[in-house]
Amino acid sequence: MVVAFRRHTLLPLDDCLYALQPSIPHLTRSALHRCLQRHGISRLPDMEGDKPKRQKFKRYPIGYFHIDIAELYTNEGKLYLFVAIDRTSKYAVAQLVDKANRKTAWEFLEAVLEAVRYKIHTIFTDNGIQFCGQLRNRSTPYSRPMRFDMICAANAIEHRLTKPNHPWTNG
Repeated sequence: MVVAFRRHTLLPLDDCLYALQPSIPHLTRSALHRCLQRHGISRLPDMEGDKPKRQKFKRYPIGYFHIDIAELYTNEGKLYLFVAIDRTSKYAVAQLVDKANRKTAWEFLEAVLEAVRYKIHTIFTDNGIQFCGQLRNRSTPYSRPMRFDMICAANAIEHRLTKPNHPWTNG
């Protein structure tokens, strides 16, 4: 879980520690560092180099969260890591679950709303079925609002989606 979280978020050591401690209560900074060293990811990649310049994200006030899912393979089988990161403050919330379905997505959203002590104004997700209905069924007379969207609406949160077939835009 620790290695997948670090690879997925690319957060510094202390930020990883604070985000993972609710899930792993006995995790210490030194144990986290040793684990990351063992897997060869204790240092974040250099931001400057031969890579082409990437377009910067537009600046938003604190409370703009990106939510995504990563698959993890363990000895027990496949697990899913839900991650929510604030675009401005880099505050992160993570939760490990057995299934990545609509129910676990809205349960994770409720956990994020409880964990974050400030107002969330926007949530940015991909077009996965966990977060939104199928593209062909949206905005039709037969479409029903999803629980994820209902929770967003109840908390005055705008739910934005990436462009279809553009997963890299979710940060």
